[in-house]
Amino acid sequence: MSANLMLIAVVGVMVGCGTTLILERSLTRILVGFVLIGNGLNILFLVASGPAGVAPILGQSGERMADPLPQAMALTAIVITLGTTAFGLALAYRAWQLTGTDDVQDDLEDDLIRRRAERDLVSATFDEADDTELPDEDYEGDEDVTTPEVRA
Repeated sequence: MSANLMLIAVVGVMVGCGTTLILERSLTRILVGFVLIGNGLNILFLVASGPAGVAPILGQSGERMADPLPQAMALTAIVITLGTTAFGLALAYRAWQLTGTDDVQDDLEDDLIRRRAERDLVSATFDEADDTELPDEDYEGDEDVTTPEVRA
């Protein structure tokens, strides 16, 4: 059994383009990406099912019967893609109503966590490099800055 290389290339291009679109910030592009991936997977099920045969009905004999599993998987993928598309359209429409754009904004909590992680990273690298002497801004003369003097 040989696979159709053209259909395999179409599956690769559709899934690749869909993945690229899903990584965008616009809900419309994300939605188109989901549709492309869904259609690409349906074509993949066609390629994986092999050559066509007679309808898989029990009691009929003769020629080679078609495998019903890829057909059921393609039908399930169509339903899932339709549900995801409807949900994505509702999200995009609601975002358009609220903000006037369908771009996904940064979450404030995620931004706070990112800033805290950067601050911790800077303090960790500063702690590792504390054996290097940094100039003291308050140093004015020859007095010893490493041992504080107690003045009474």
